[in-house]
Amino acid sequence: MERPVWLDMLPHRPPFLFVDEVIEFGMDAIQTVFRADPASAWFTGHFPGAPVMPGVLLCECCLQAGAVLMGYRSREIRTRSASEGIPISHAHETPGASRDAVLGATQTAGSTVPVVTRILEAKFKRAVRPGDVLTVVASLDEEMGGAFFMTGKVTVGGETALRCKFAVTQAHLTQLPISERSAS
Repeated sequence: MERPVWLDMLPHRPPFLFVDEVIEFGMDAIQTVFRADPASAWFTGHFPGAPVMPGVLLCECCLQAGAVLMGYRSREIRTRSASEGIPISHAHETPGASRDAVLGATQTAGSTVPVVTRILEAKFKRAVRPGDVLTVVASLDEEMGGAFFMTGKVTVGGETALRCKFAVTQAHLTQLPISERSAS
């Protein structure tokens, strides 16, 4: 998948972009790569003298891979609907497609964004150091009512650094819980 295509599926940009490449993708899983740049600010302040990438950012690598997977699935559902002559409003009746995913696919670019709703069972098994190359896999476990339940795994050189479960859904930017109330 070319960078401009998958980049449009993410509401993130540098310095908070944790996908450098998409290696492999399908309807149920995606594999991405992120290079832990030694110049990244978090390495300076997170365990000075023995820098480690923060665990929450390892989780973010999985979440962003999952967001690209959601975007790919929505695009594929929309494409299948068009090629099979199925109105997009009925495409959820085809195997593997939910009504909510299809409706999300009809939104104009940027009107909805993937939002994490929970992270469960995060298990950190190996430190990630400056210069490490992370392989990130996000797999869809279940889709229910517009929520995508996934498993994420980050490895470095074949060693597991993180394994977690998480849930993501689509939200309109105006529905995000950031409001004028939080600014006061």
